[in-house]
Amino acid sequence: MRVRPVQSVVMATVASACVLVGLHTAAAGAAPVCRVDYTLNQWSTGFTAEVRLTNTGPAVTTWTLGWSFAGDQHISSGWNARISQSGRVVTAADVGWNGALATGASASFGFQATYSGTNATPTDFTLNGVSCNGDTPPSPSPPPSSPPPSTPPPPSGACPVWAVCDGFEDQAGGAPGGRWAVTFPDCQGAGTATVDKTTGHSGAASLRVDGAAGYCNHVFVRGTGILGLTGDQVYVRYWVRHTTALPAAHITTVAMRDANDGGRDLRFGGQNGALQWNRASDDATLPEQSPAGVALSRPLPVNTWTCVEFKVDGADGTMETWLDGVSVPGLLQDGVPTHDIDSQWLNRTYRPDLTDLKLGWESYGEGADTLWYDDVAAGNFRIGC
Repeated sequence: MRVRPVQSVVMATVASACVLVGLHTAAAGAAPVCRVDYTLNQWSTGFTAEVRLTNTGPAVTTWTLGWSFAGDQHISSGWNARISQSGRVVTAADVGWNGALATGASASFGFQATYSGTNATPTDFTLNGVSCNGDTPPSPSPPPSSPPPSTPPPPSGACPVWAVCDGFEDQAGGAPGGRWAVTFPDCQGAGTATVDKTTGHSGAASLRVDGAAGYCNHVFVRGTGILGLTGDQVYVRYWVRHTTALPAAHITTVAMRDANDGGRDLRFGGQNGALQWNRASDDATLPEQSPAGVALSRPLPVNTWTCVEFKVDGADGTMETWLDGVSVPGLLQDGVPTHDIDSQWLNRTYRPDLTDLKLGWESYGEGADTLWYDDVAAGNFRIGC
């Protein structure tokens, strides 16, 4: 089933124009390796695109589709692919379950974006670095600080050279050290945090947090160097495994100090059994805690390693969250108020400046849990699972 951000659906109903473009790229004398159907639905300042990739060459087990925009287009969210953009260069990679394509097989994904001026359809699609018409194009030259856009995401748990990463493998066990230190915000309860040398997502170590039930059982491990980044966009990726379903009461598992919000934390956790963002300064939530809003989020699976990714943009306040590579509609804040999702979040201007990363457990009532965190990474570009 295709998961589509809810605001994409809402936008499409008020679109002033709908353009259907079927793009079949092939050149005489060259064996085409793919066909791309690009269906565009646009309005005055934005658009959605449905992209269908058909493999017309040899079978592949994974795919990365690349292209360049001709104008001022900026992707804000996507579904059924890991999409990243550096300048005008875009890459969309499979999300695992849709990676294998036999000859003649297809995969579909989509995205939402903004634009100004014209919105020309891309024509230079590449599949795994090879032009769809069979030629091998020259590699684009991205800015030095950006990840190579044609490079597939690193292996699970791997660290790109442009990111700050930690898998806790160099820790001796027991109390965390190095860039990490145990902290008890507000008050200390029965919770504990240690480096576990017997459990890991990759390798043999992870950060274990035993979170206790009851108000004020706050325990976190704070990383002061993990967010030592420049630039407005902050991407964080980590793997987490836990034992108990999220409770109905509010809990926090990740917190980041916001220097632009009086030093209060931007918090990520759950409520009503599903993941949510919470702003400590005014207790705003994303999504809104209505039944419809909660239904647009997702629970955090238990007893299995789950990849969590999120983006926080300090320039415009937008946010996006992925679970195992798939964007969660209820955790997407794209700057446009969407009923049951982010209308409450947008009740004031919010431009976060995040200065630390805290992993742990914060209970405000019921609920206890044991969590393991591993393969933590932060950077100015999406890292992938």
